[in-house]
Amino acid sequence: MSGKFVRASKYRHVFGQASKKELCYENLKVTKNAWDSDIIQTNGKYISLNWDSSGGGAFAIIPVGEVGKAPDTVSLFRGHKGPVLDTSFNPFNDQQIVSCSDDGKILVWEIPQDYSFHKYIDENENIKDITEPIKVLSGHTRKVGKVQFHPCAENVLASCSLDYSVKIWNLETGKDEITLQHKDLVTSFAFNYNGSLMVTASRDKKLRIWDVRSGKIISEGPGHTGAKPARVAWLGNTDRVVTTGFSRLSDRQVGVWDVNDINKGPIDGFLVIDQSSGVLIPIYDDATSILYLAGKGDGNIRYYEYENDYLHDLSQYPSTDPQRGFCASPKRAVNVKENEILKCYKTVNDHSIEPLSFIVPRRSELFQNDIFPDCPSNKPALTADEWFGGKKCNGPLLMSMESIYEGTEPEITESKPGIKVGEAKAAKEAEKAKEVEKPVEKVVEKPVEKDEPVQEPKSVDDSLKSSSEVNKLLDKVTVSSDVEEEVESGVKDDEWEEVKKPVEAPVVIEKEEVPKVTKEAKVEPKVEPKVEAKSEPKVEPKVEPKEEPKISKPVESAPSEVTTEAKSEAKPTLKSTIDRLASIVDKLESQVSKLTAAGLEKDEKLSQLEKKLDELLKK
Repeated sequence: MSGKFVRASKYRHVFGQASKKELCYENLKVTKNAWDSDIIQTNGKYISLNWDSSGGGAFAIIPVGEVGKAPDTVSLFRGHKGPVLDTSFNPFNDQQIVSCSDDGKILVWEIPQDYSFHKYIDENENIKDITEPIKVLSGHTRKVGKVQFHPCAENVLASCSLDYSVKIWNLETGKDEITLQHKDLVTSFAFNYNGSLMVTASRDKKLRIWDVRSGKIISEGPGHTGAKPARVAWLGNTDRVVTTGFSRLSDRQVGVWDVNDINKGPIDGFLVIDQSSGVLIPIYDDATSILYLAGKGDGNIRYYEYENDYLHDLSQYPSTDPQRGFCASPKRAVNVKENEILKCYKTVNDHSIEPLSFIVPRRSELFQNDIFPDCPSNKPALTADEWFGGKKCNGPLLMSMESIYEGTEPEITESKPGIKVGEAKAAKEAEKAKEVEKPVEKVVEKPVEKDEPVQEPKSVDDSLKSSSEVNKLLDKVTVSSDVEEEVESGVKDDEWEEVKKPVEAPVVIEKEEVPKVTKEAKVEPKVEPKVEAKSEPKVEPKVEPKEEPKISKPVESAPSEVTTEAKSEAKPTLKSTIDRLASIVDKLESQVSKLTAAGLEKDEKLSQLEKKLDELLKK
């Protein structure tokens, strides 16, 4: 057996599965605009697609059920004077969508109930377009690149523009109530779980955490150093955000950041994915704590499980068909009976859309409540006036996934308060520390019960003796030394036991063994006061056996002194092993210092190469 440790997880075997060709959407004209956007969006009922059209901007709305090849002439949403750059569905109204464009306008649209992508015709049976939006939002002075609805409050919209600002709109009044001004173009932004905070990534290579309603920056710091735009996403109901971007050497990176201190940099550094050139689109599923990364111009979709500030690599969905657009449907739109945890769509070769499903393989036909917790519902937790007025909530209103499985009316519940990952980690570490301390306390308590006073807690040597593994090793050393001394001196085991008592007397050790223990003079003075403290109450009975060997046999007194010296040297043999270990540690430390010095030299060389590259690029 290899003995390789495998981390326990419910999602270790999640796999991606593409739909059959007849379930794809074909004969489409995907926009060729170079603006960095997701190109497609979905709310589970419709799919929006930035359309490649002439004479102004347009986008298409495709009902999810209208699969297959589309006709050459289709119904489009037309109204912008420039190319459509991004769209966003209202999470609380399936029939409402917002679009932004190169012309600096934001249009609010209502999707007709009888709308059909393939055949939406007028009285003369001609394909008709939808050209009249509900509202026009004017406030940005340059092109608007991204729009996104508030996750909890109804009729609250955020947008970013080339005028270096992020605006928060009230769709009921059509006014921009809040403006978050930046020093450069905002490439990506995202609300947190309850919509009170926002993270923004800008072209000046900085990350900022905003208190949206006050318009103040809570935390700010440098982000990815690469020239290409970075993407941001909030990691569910926590105080962590994830970013995707590039390094100076064009490595694709992923970083997890502490919202309260962005300036510290990513937690545990950046995770390097590869050296491809496509921007990574991050999509985080809060219900399963899985982060999906889809690269533009890259057919693969990687996914990681987030746990305690660490991204555990699960697997990847390989594909030879590269995608430029990618989106995921809301959690309430997944197929619960097939254990589908994510339904997403990707563009293929700029002429079709392919649905993808990520599935947890299980045979049971019952509802799997461990992988399908409550998900956000289509009912708002706050109104626009309440949110702009300062009212707070824990998050979106949740609905039971079991009701979707059974086909009944869902139960609506409130979200739980946010999780502070740092405090949760500290609590877990404290629990682990307690578990580690428990066996140590047991080892200390056992010798105290055997009436061995104060031997173990007072010195490092005694603490080493308390561990069973060290005692086994030391017993081997003492046995081998005892056998050698028995051969040389001819002393039996019984004599060793008799001599143990006088050895503890401090007077004999101090007077006779000082010249012989000069090699380990540093170790023995620490032992002597301990022996004195232990042997003080037993001085009188130990003095009497000393007189007997002096009176009986002078010849035997010599081996008794030898035995006392040999037994006292038994302790130095134990300590000599420790000294040998210490010398080995010193050698290892010297080798480590050499390696670190070599690493510093490499870092200096790399920095010089980067400077040269920067100089060449400037030229």
